[in-house]
Amino acid sequence: MTVKGDIRVLILDIDGTIAGKSNQVSQAVKQAIKQVQAKGIMVGLATGRMFCSALLFHQAIEADLPIIAYNGAWIQRADTGEMLLHQPVHKNTAQQLVQYFRQQQQENELDIHLYYDDQLYVENFNEKTDFYVQRSGIDYNLVDRLEDLLDNHPTKILAQSPDADLISYLLRELQEMYPPEKVCLTQSNPVYLEATQANVNKGSAVKYLVEKILDLKPENVMAIGDNFNDYTMLEYAGFSVAMGDAPAEVKAIASAVTDDVENDGVAKAIREYLL
Repeated sequence: MTVKGDIRVLILDIDGTIAGKSNQVSQAVKQAIKQVQAKGIMVGLATGRMFCSALLFHQAIEADLPIIAYNGAWIQRADTGEMLLHQPVHKNTAQQLVQYFRQQQQENELDIHLYYDDQLYVENFNEKTDFYVQRSGIDYNLVDRLEDLLDNHPTKILAQSPDADLISYLLRELQEMYPPEKVCLTQSNPVYLEATQANVNKGSAVKYLVEKILDLKPENVMAIGDNFNDYTMLEYAGFSVAMGDAPAEVKAIASAVTDDVENDGVAKAIREYLL
């Protein structure tokens, strides 16, 4: 079966969608992407990752479109480096969020990441941070106090903890304090809590790319993702696919559900709906 309608754009998440435990894109997924590009469908990435980290995957799949990074706060062309959109967190909000996470650090194991100019800033380099930077393929900047950076507007703030229940609790508490029109709060996996500027998310970024830059419509878009930070993107796309291990709430709004990343769910979805 192929998708009805005129799909011109395929937007893919990275982690849990085209990259699993190996942190690589499988040959099956690469081949399916090439086949869909041969049909004239443009392929792009929308990720919570930094631009410099997403660039590795953009190159691996030979994507056509500008990269949507930082959960939609950053859209940049990979070929020319041209910045198309950057919507950072306002410094006042960033100061409040860092202060909130500071209070939580007194009783909990919690690390804070700040992102400026496509660089990561942290106060502690530990096993969790090492895993993060290794998987992301990035460098990091070690600073004494993150507060010293908060005269500027960060692209994103991330809090990570090995305690997924703590992250869920912090997310719920912050969502009560900050409605979406003040801060966009989401999770790309159970141990990360991510904050971007108000109303900045993958859905708003895909909309901007599709409608403002490509002059297309939602019905021209198929999107595939696996987690809560993909929700708005899947909601926007004319046809959306959730990965097999996506949370139930994400599957519920998707047009279809495919296999998980370890079983090449993206390749299966492409073959079933686009080829």
